Order: sequence, then C-alpha cells, then structure tokens
Amino acid sequence: MELTLWTYEGPPHVGAMRIATSMKGVHYVLHAPQGDTYADLLFTMIERRDRRPPVTYTTFQARDLGGDTAELVKQSVRDAYERFQPDALLVGESCTAELIQDQPGSLAQGMSLPVPVVPLELPAYSKKENWGASETFYHLVRTLLLPQAPPPGTTREPVGERCAREGRRPRANLLGATALGFRNRDDVREVTRLLHDLGVDVHVCAPLHATVADLRRIPEADFTICLYPEVADTTARWLEKTFRMPIVRTVPIGVLATREFVEEVGRVTGLDVQPLLEHERAGTAQVDASRSLLPWYSRSVDSTYLTGKRVFVFGDATHVLAAARIAKDELGFTVVGIGTYSRELAKPVREYAAQIGVEALISDDYLAVEQRVGVLAPELVLGTQRERHIATRLGVPCAVISAPIHVQDVPARHSPQMGFEGANVIFDTWVHPLMMGLEEHLLHMFRDDFEFGDGAAPSHLHSTAPKAASNHAALASEAVPEAASAVGLAEEEGEELVAVVSSLAEPVVSRWLPLAEAELKKIPFFVRGKARRNTEKYALEHGITEITVDTLYDAKAYYGR
Repeated sequence: MELTLWTYEGPPHVGAMRIATSMKGVHYVLHAPQGDTYADLLFTMIERRDRRPPVTYTTFQARDLGGDTAELVKQSVRDAYERFQPDALLVGESCTAELIQDQPGSLAQGMSLPVPVVPLELPAYSKKENWGASETFYHLVRTLLLPQAPPPGTTREPVGERCAREGRRPRANLLGATALGFRNRDDVREVTRLLHDLGVDVHVCAPLHATVADLRRIPEADFTICLYPEVADTTARWLEKTFRMPIVRTVPIGVLATREFVEEVGRVTGLDVQPLLEHERAGTAQVDASRSLLPWYSRSVDSTYLTGKRVFVFGDATHVLAAARIAKDELGFTVVGIGTYSRELAKPVREYAAQIGVEALISDDYLAVEQRVGVLAPELVLGTQRERHIATRLGVPCAVISAPIHVQDVPARHSPQMGFEGANVIFDTWVHPLMMGLEEHLLHMFRDDFEFGDGAAPSHLHSTAPKAASNHAALASEAVPEAASAVGLAEEEGEELVAVVSSLAEPVVSRWLPLAEAELKKIPFFVRGKARRNTEKYALEHGITEITVDTLYDAKAYYGR
C-alpha cells in the first residue's frame, strides 16, 4: 500500500457496496472498524441518493480486539436481519478487518437465517473496486440460480425458434449497470428503448433496480447483454456455460458500435434489423430526435474544428475502447495516447493501442497519467474526474467519459452514452470545449488587440489556466516552492531545493525569445502546434537553451528533409 491523494478505484468492499446499493431487498453486513464507514458519502453526495446504502457496519473499536470480535459479527448480522428483513444478505469485511481473519461470511452462513446468505471473500490488498463488484454480483447470482441449473449437457433451443414456438417477442437481460457507474441509469433507459424498437423486451435489468426475485427470473430470458464487462462479464459467462444463454458482447457506445450492437442482436434473435439501420442512416441529416446526428454534425463542421485534433483517452477499459474508436473513426481526431486503470481488462486496451500505433498506459497512478499527458501535449483529454483536474492544470480542454466521477457528471436530465442518442450526447460533450476554426482564426487576426491576445480564453471556455507544460519535470519544479513552504523551509533553502530538483529532473524545454514567439504566431493556427513541438524537440536534442527565429527555421528545415 502507498499513501496517495487520489485513487481511481476503492477497495473491493466498495464494489460490493455498489451492488447492494443498486438493488432492492439486498443488505450488506460489513465487518469494519469505526472510521471505515466513509463510503456512504459516495452515494448520497455524488449520486444525490435520497437514502443511505443498505449497509450495516460492525464498527469494532480498538478495545474490541482483545475480546470476541466474531460474536460482534454474529450480533450485527442478527440485528441487520431483524431490522431490515432483507431478501438476501451479503456478508464481508473491509481491508482493515481482513487482517483479523474473523471470516464473517462463514460465521453468517452458520446462523441458519431464513434468507440466502452470500459470503464475500474479497482480498483487499490485491484487488480493487470493479473486481469486487464483479465478484459480488457473480456470487449473488450463482447462489440464487444454482438450484435451477439444468443437468450438464442440456441444449437450448435457438432464440428465434423458441420465440416463434411460444408466440412472443425475444427477451433479453441487461447486466452490469450499477450505482456510481458513469451514466448507467440513462444508458439502461436508452438501450431499453433501442431494443423495444428492434422488437426485443428487456426481461431483467441487474443489478441496477433489480430485486432478488428478478435475479431468480434471469434464466427465463433468451439471451444476455453484457453492458459493462467490468461488472457483468464473469456473470454472463457463467450464465452462458450453465444455462446456455447467448451473450451479446458489443457495447453500444458510438454510432458504429451501436450499429454493430443492433446487428449482433439480430444474429442472436433472428430478427430483421435492417429497417431500423436503414432508417437511422437516412435520418442522420435530419432533426430526428430518435436517431443520431453525430455523423452529419461531424461532417458539417469546419475540418479544423475536429480533424487531426490530438486526443488522450484514459478511464475504465470499456469506455476507453469506445471513446478511442469514436474519436478516431467517427470524429476524425488523432488518438495520441490511451490507457486504463482496469488491470483485469488491460489486454484489449493494449491490443487496440498497438492497432493504432500508440503505447497503452496501464496504471492506477494518477501521477503517471499526468506525466503522460504532459509529454503528449494533447489538444483534448477524455478521462475521469482526475483527468479533468489534470487538464485544468495544464490548460487543456477535457470531457469526462468514465468513472470515477463528480456530482456534476450525474445530471438530472437524460444524458446517456449508449445508443444513437448517446452518440448525440457524446458529440456535444466532446466538441463544445474545443475552439472552432473560425473563432481561432479571428483570435489570430486580432492577436495584437489586448482583448484577443494569447492570454484571452475562447468565448465558450471558462478556464484561464496556463498552457500545457511541455514535460512533467517542469510541473515538479513548480511544485517545489509550495512543498518547501509546507515543511517550513526558509525562502533561501527553498530556492536551493528548487535548484537541486531542477538539476535532477529531465531538461526543461528551451525558452522562447520574444522575436521567435512573434514569428511562430505568423504560422497558420492549424499547424502552429506542430511547429512549436518540433522546434522544442529540435532545441532539446541540440542542447539549445534559447529558441530564436533561426532555431525555428532550422527546425523547419531539419524536419522537412
């Protein structure tokens, strides 16, 4: 373990709490010390929930460690059942309680309660939140459905034939949506509407808003849709193996992925989905609220607004893969870097990164992410709440695409990411922070006016943060005076510390002389960024500390060969 001011994922018991909070009639007894109850705030503050998570804490204290903490667990389980009368109980322990080794799940199972008790063994020191959510959902579903499992070797009738014989529409389970998920509530609503248009009924949506009775009805559906693999993949694969339920794995984020999702649903169910796809394609150039305007809008704006914009993408694997594809194939951006904190799904991220010719960043260290952003100097960052802070510090536009999120990413309005309407939301969210080519051209024309100088922000942006630093060493050097002040060093000692750190850090980008800066401004805005980067790279490689007009043109000639 290490001390940090930010973490992309909490410990696995927070993932279990997300499952319990998502559902109705499920209660979670958590063996935890006093002080480990902070997780309540995640749901009541960020998601504005009107009730606390259904969690009972044992809240043992230091003085309890000399006594029988196992009896404390059993008493808490007993009290929770009598007070809340749940339909199922989850029993687990926090990272601190794991060290005591009381095995609360086994203790609860031996109490012969009249409801299903699901013991959770979630290793807090080797796994994280999404893994904990996935394991909790899987064990809950498995505990409830194992008695219904057919004998091994049982075959399942094809979906189309089964529905035709029973005279009904195909039924699908939507799996993976949870509390604290990024726009999960709106995604479920949008995918449900899309499936309805295809002629498919949503049988069970779980864990979000599901009951224990709903989980028991899962095998009645014809197939499963794995909306969020981080949470649902393990459960979906178990249902496929045990109940022979086909899985639709395409995540419908973006126009292209939504079309592929519709086609995959058609293959699984035998439905003719071409009329809907043809209508969607025909409606892209019209104001049709039920279809996506992203393809038409992305073609209609001036090319310098979108084409070639350098984008860095970071978040959970599902949203990163979807966002990178949308950026590259639907909006014409250039993806200069992608990464994820989801180590369990790192492989597909690495494979996609290799496909587009970049190096994937697999890390849950926000400082490594900040350093990569500083080095790549993108023109747009797509990430989590943490990347929003990083981008603000570096003066780069940013859009949030993934959890962890802030309260502002849980809007009251319908704001999905999935489906054709989700593509509309994505277009608005990603493109609006950028500067239109015309606006940038006007700012360039009037750059000598004090109202339109380089320090002036575009009219639609609120941030006046400094321009992106060219490397992470510069950021580290800037932070030293603050650190010196914090530990009480004298001003002279603080300056010496700055000098030492600067000497140990990587070489800082050369300083631009005023005449060189003026000459750089004469270069058209749509290639000016590349010219600046090439010149700074040239100066760094040749040991030039001050960039002059001659350096600018020497670099141009060097890279133009």
